[in-house]
Amino acid sequence: MIQIHATTVAVEGQGLVILGPSGAGKSSLALQLMAVGAALVADDRTDLRLSAGRLIAQAPLPLLGRIEARGVGILGAAPAPPTAIMLACDLGRTEEDRLPQMRHHEWLGVRVPLVLGPYRPHLYAALRQLMTGHRLA
Repeated sequence: MIQIHATTVAVEGQGLVILGPSGAGKSSLALQLMAVGAALVADDRTDLRLSAGRLIAQAPLPLLGRIEARGVGILGAAPAPPTAIMLACDLGRTEEDRLPQMRHHEWLGVRVPLVLGPYRPHLYAALRQLMTGHRLA
């Protein structure tokens, strides 16, 4: 098992790992996704482990069911169970291409599709659609 500096949400039972430096908008993006039906897996730190070849995310126990809203405080949220990761988004790296190539990030030998940031107003909707639909190009 490894612990990464990331926020993770579950969209229809599938995990999205949100990476980026402090202040990049990880928790803000998670809160937007939670407002449209996502469930909180972990905020700020995420534990990752392998199970039957799948990458599973869960919250460290001290952070379970807690998310920081900058300028508001620590909020409680019903925690999602350990969740298989489907997608990652890195708010600390900038996507230069309008229609980017497929990118990946790897943890524990598992390659996960990756979307680059930075945070922007429509990102939560695009990520949710990507996770519930599919990418055409």
